[in-house]
Amino acid sequence: MRLPVFLLLLLPFAAQAQSPGVTKVLNLFNSLNQAQGAKSAGQAAPKVGFTLTDAEVNEYLRHARVANPRPGLDNMRVQFYPGNYIATLVTIDFDAVEKFRPGTVPSLLRPILSGKRDVQVDLRLQPVNGVATFSVEKASFESVRIPAFVVEQMIAVVAARQKEKFDTTKPVPLPFGLRTISTEQGKVSGMN
Repeated sequence: MRLPVFLLLLLPFAAQAQSPGVTKVLNLFNSLNQAQGAKSAGQAAPKVGFTLTDAEVNEYLRHARVANPRPGLDNMRVQFYPGNYIATLVTIDFDAVEKFRPGTVPSLLRPILSGKRDVQVDLRLQPVNGVATFSVEKASFESVRIPAFVVEQMIAVVAARQKEKFDTTKPVPLPFGLRTISTEQGKVSGMN
């Protein structure tokens, strides 16, 4: 059976339809931006609080990867745990990281950490008064442990290559004027 021509023309738009999780995150960003704008204009900024699930954040991350590709990163999935503990599975382009800053990947690990590889990186956030730092709790590629300091260097290299030019050696401002952020099992919450 062949599709009518007008249905074929609509397929690109149907593929771009946003999932509920993406819509929820984009609406949250809009609310936080409006609150920031009100504050910048000297008006009382409305308080915006949120709670997002792992699934909603992961839906948004898939959308964002297509809408706004990130140098050195190909994919990301997160799981939230109590105590600001975040488990991530990240597809890193190690060749790009090495090109950005040669020597970032230790020569001992280059045979296995080249090309695009899925790496498990578990982080702990330390948010305080609208900024956050992080520590790498553990990292591995398949069954090979990667030293935390190596992963922190790779994160710094990739973060510096983003259009926002993040410097992860210093506390990073939370986005959209957020003041607090915290995690629990399967959820992340915050407030401006």
